[in-house]
Amino acid sequence: MWTSGCQSLTFSIRVYVYSNFSSEKHRWNPVFASTNKSVVDLSLPAKVERLLDGLKWDDKGLVVATAQNVDTGTILMQGFANKEAVLKTASERRATFYSRSRSQLWTKGETSNNFINIHDISLDCDRDSIIYLGKPVGPACHTGTATCFYTSLDDLIDDPQGGKHKLALSTLYSLENIISQRKAELASFQTGKPSWTKRLLLDNKLLCSKIREEADELCRTMEENEGRSRTASEAADVVYHILVSLAVQEVKFEEVLEHLRERFSQSGIEEKKNRAPKVTKD
Repeated sequence: MWTSGCQSLTFSIRVYVYSNFSSEKHRWNPVFASTNKSVVDLSLPAKVERLLDGLKWDDKGLVVATAQNVDTGTILMQGFANKEAVLKTASERRATFYSRSRSQLWTKGETSNNFINIHDISLDCDRDSIIYLGKPVGPACHTGTATCFYTSLDDLIDDPQGGKHKLALSTLYSLENIISQRKAELASFQTGKPSWTKRLLLDNKLLCSKIREEADELCRTMEENEGRSRTASEAADVVYHILVSLAVQEVKFEEVLEHLRERFSQSGIEEKKNRAPKVTKD
C-alpha cells in the first residue's frame, strides 16, 4: 500500500525481526512486513517484492539509490539498484547496489568493511528513485572521505583544475566544522584574527557561564512572549555554545543525535528511569 503526495514514501508495513547489525546486542529492529509487531512474518521477501513492483524501473531494471546518514542527514553516496539489490538490502539491513560495469550486486563495505547499516528505505513521489537511510561504519567514499560529495561547483568555477576539498555539509555541520577548525588552529599555535570561539575553547568557566546565560535568555523569550524571531535567535545562541562545549570534550553532534534516536521507542519517563548513574571523577 502506498501513501499519496509528493513527499518521500516509506514502506508502510513493518514487523520487528532480529538484526545481526544492531549496535546493541539482542536488539530488535523494524523491517518491512506485517503490522503485527509480536510475530515474525516469514513472507517478508514476498511482501517487499510486491511493493517494489510499483517502482518505475528503467529499461535496465534499475532505479537511482542514494544512501543518507540517518542521524546527520548527510548524503553519503549514490548508485543504482535493481529489485534484487533492494530485496537484499531490506532483508540483510546493509546497503546493496547493482554495479552496471560488473553487472552484479555489490554490498557497500564487502571489501572495506565500511558498511552502511540500514534503518529504513524511502521511495520518492515518482517512484523512480529510493533512499537507503542508514548508519555508516567508517568512510562512505572509496577515497576515505565521509561522503562521496566533497567538490563544490562554485569552487570548481574559481579553480577548474581541482577546486577545494570541501564536504557538502548542512548549516549545523558547517558550524561544527568551523568550530573544529578554530580548535585545530589553537593546537597548531596559529594566531589568525581574534575569535570568540577560540576564547570559549580556552576557558571552560566562561563557556559554561555563557551556556547558562543563553539558556536563560531562551526561556525568557517564552516567559515574556518575545516572538518567534527572538526565540529563534536565542535558540541559535544556545546551539552554538553547545557545539563549542561538545568540541571541547571531543564529542560529535552526531553522537547526540544517536542518543535522541535511541529514545524514540520509549517514553521520556522510562528513559530517565533507566539511565546509567553518573560517574564522578575523583
